[in-house]
Amino acid sequence: MAAVTAAARLAAGRPWPLGAHWDGAGVNFALFSAHAERVELCIVDGECSHTLPMPECTDHVWHGYLPGATPGLRYAYRVHGANAPEKGQRFDARRLLLDPYAREVVDRFSWATSDDPRNGVVASVVDNEFPWGGDAPPAIPWADTVLYEIHVKGASRQHPGVPEALRGTYAGLAAPAMLDHYRRLGVTALSLLPIHYFIDEQRLAGQGRVNYWGYNTLGYFIPEARYAARIGGQSVIDEFKTMVRTLHAAGLEVILDVVYNHTAETDEWGPTLSFKGIDNQSYYRLPADNPAAYENFSGCGNTLNLAQPRVLQLVMDSLRYWVEAMHVDGFRFDLAAALIRDSAFLAALRQDPVLQKVKLIAEPWDVGPYGYRLGQFLPGWGEWNDRYRDDVRAFWLSRDAGAGQLAQRLAGSSELFKAGGRAPQAGVNYITAHDGFTLRDLVSYQSKHNELNGENNRDGHGHNISWNCGEEGDSVNPEVIDRRRRLQRALLATLLISQGVPMLQAGDELGRTQNGNNNAYCQDSAMTWIDWSGADAELTDFVAGMIGLRRQFPQLRRRHWLTGQAATADGPPDALWWHPAGRPMVDADWQSNTLDAFGLRLAPTADDGGRALLCLINRDDKPVTFLLPDGAWQQVCDSGGDTPFATIWREKSSPVTARGIQLLALS
Repeated sequence: MAAVTAAARLAAGRPWPLGAHWDGAGVNFALFSAHAERVELCIVDGECSHTLPMPECTDHVWHGYLPGATPGLRYAYRVHGANAPEKGQRFDARRLLLDPYAREVVDRFSWATSDDPRNGVVASVVDNEFPWGGDAPPAIPWADTVLYEIHVKGASRQHPGVPEALRGTYAGLAAPAMLDHYRRLGVTALSLLPIHYFIDEQRLAGQGRVNYWGYNTLGYFIPEARYAARIGGQSVIDEFKTMVRTLHAAGLEVILDVVYNHTAETDEWGPTLSFKGIDNQSYYRLPADNPAAYENFSGCGNTLNLAQPRVLQLVMDSLRYWVEAMHVDGFRFDLAAALIRDSAFLAALRQDPVLQKVKLIAEPWDVGPYGYRLGQFLPGWGEWNDRYRDDVRAFWLSRDAGAGQLAQRLAGSSELFKAGGRAPQAGVNYITAHDGFTLRDLVSYQSKHNELNGENNRDGHGHNISWNCGEEGDSVNPEVIDRRRRLQRALLATLLISQGVPMLQAGDELGRTQNGNNNAYCQDSAMTWIDWSGADAELTDFVAGMIGLRRQFPQLRRRHWLTGQAATADGPPDALWWHPAGRPMVDADWQSNTLDAFGLRLAPTADDGGRALLCLINRDDKPVTFLLPDGAWQQVCDSGGDTPFATIWREKSSPVTARGIQLLALS
């Protein structure tokens, strides 16, 4: 880092690109603020030792160029203007403010010193050069994608095969032992919980807790440093890039969970760390009748104002940065409905030449009025399908959903996604995610048990559609254990035979438990870390086998909607719903409240020339014998069997175990 003397002055520089950029001879600084009266660049070395007025303002962008400055230079801003909350203005020139375009922060934020305006969040200028070599995106088609939602720290923190110094880090996530597990399962993309720079809420810090999930972003271009091993002095950015390069070499895509709906500055009582002190009126949605407050469609105190062109630019620039500079393959947008309120966000994404090429997944709701937008995103988007989650749970666990509802989900939820020319892959199907019970807890707990969160068990969802199988929590009862084993396999098998994109929560295949906590956002402990030593090896083998069958049979991942019609004049229908009595289903069957078993015959796709597949489903607590369509059928999976992938030939009939799914392939 080049020294900056007291005599240093900023040249005019350029108003673009926003942020701090080194060109080999110096650093250009550019900061947007439409309402500031004056902006100062602070070069930080311990105390703020040098304050340099930004010499120019062009179209609301304050800019200056510092000759001789190099990567490693530490900086922040002071922004002058009116402190008039009743008008939406919250300038405080005493405070050091983080550049919204910063690439790296110097130290961890501390609430203990947050009241001292001299102790703001300081950024560092970076050099983006990295030896990517021949790195290329795996570019896996949507139809072939199997998502694996995973937490960077929790994934490897307890893995005995990962070197101790790498556990819980970016490097650990891509360690050979972890790669072996991904390959064994057959997943194609890691969907990482938030890794943008975030801070822990003051309330949690005061309780000695942290925001483990990370949905409290402050820096949209900064990889979170708490997940870095820093082996050999490697920077956080380079460690993240190395992780991506390694995962790509293993054929795995990297999807980031991103939080552009709100920031860590929360509401009018929250801290002034960056956006609030730079231009509160521009960055946040403020009620017209009370600009001292914040519109709160996120439930976290504020909502970013993507209707403001420069704020929309911030989000778009951030997304492009993570694709172009960091090589990620897509994004899952937290509370995505908040991003499309009165903004051009969807249109901007649709025309962007960089972002058109990556996977875009919406959590299609927020907490504001009319915030539930499932099925309302554009072609090219995937959406978390919570109706799939609820109907599949209700079919298997509470019996509040019938055969017709499950059939709709198996077929890809066309009533939600078919309109507008979207494909079945518009729906991202899941049974569990980070927010809620784990799979094992889903069949082990009737009620949430969140006492350790410090909120008297008031937090978390009360409507879990779970079933404890007869006993709350751990059990030694063989009947309870058997029910849970069968139901976990049936739920996972359902997920992997459904049209659409399956998403598996990391650890579900290992039998991970959170002891009934369905909102473990503040638990950074063995409760949330994957317990590799206690892994259910049989369940892991089952999931790997099911993903293998999904890969083997293209009709389980069709690119076009099922129609019930034949592709050719003399061919079979692409889908035929089958009654256990050995005949096609009729309307009266679908209307029955007592039908606990049914099947689906899937013809080979037009271009693969493979074998027909028969999926037989039985949620009853007793075996059901199905009469089969004509032909010799090879059993390729029996979820309730002791050896689920043993080959057995069936003709005329086949017994399906209680609470089980059986797959048969026509010879």
